[in-house]
Amino acid sequence: MTKLDAVDLDLLRALSADPRATVVALAESLGLSRNTVQARMARLERGGVFLSYERALAPDALGFPIEAFLQVTVRQAELPAIREALALVPEVVQAHGLSGQVDLLVRVACRDTQHLFDTDARILSIEGVERTETSLVMGEVIGYRVAPLMQLARRGAGATPA
Repeated sequence: MTKLDAVDLDLLRALSADPRATVVALAESLGLSRNTVQARMARLERGGVFLSYERALAPDALGFPIEAFLQVTVRQAELPAIREALALVPEVVQAHGLSGQVDLLVRVACRDTQHLFDTDARILSIEGVERTETSLVMGEVIGYRVAPLMQLARRGAGATPA
């Protein structure tokens, strides 16, 4: 992972505020040259700073208003095959490996509760999956965010918070 300095953090803050900003606009707003911004963006990308260039879409806008988290317990030795099988389930929008009693936390989006029931059954049928526990999402309390982390990183880098 790339070590971030104050200029990197300023660039990331500007991108967070306007993800569609052009290199020229970023350079102008940050008082940097276009070449500097391009070089830093390339270094940040190579360093694994950017998770995805995929635009985040609301599943309900696509006709999948029911979201749930499935806590999945698996046979550890079969985790690589389970990961591959989960990737083939289109309703799975995200999955994380966990420590503790539950092995995976799988986020799914479905059309209705029957679709959720069927999706859970498909996941349970994957070889090596031992059990699932489903929790319906009632609403998002705090969405994915990194701006507060950028402020902490700035303070850690010796810069003042923005």
